[in-house]
Amino acid sequence: MKKLFALLLVAGMVAVVACGPSAEEKRAKEIADSTALADSLAQVQAAQQATMDSIAKVAADSAAKAAHEDSVAKKLIK
Repeated sequence: MKKLFALLLVAGMVAVVACGPSAEEKRAKEIADSTALADSLAQVQAAQQATMDSIAKVAADSAAKAAHEDSVAKKLIK
């Protein structure tokens, strides 16, 4: 009986190991993970660019407002 249980235990362990992902599945997962990482990095870069664009717009608007106020102060415009 002990030999039968040992044989079944070994067979069960072999079955569990054999059910793991194949090399193709591992490669596909690596590709999917790297693609997801690249997409995430692209989203972060797009968000940073949007922030920089917003800061540049605020600076341009501020400069335009200062120029307008200067012109009003010099009574060049109303």
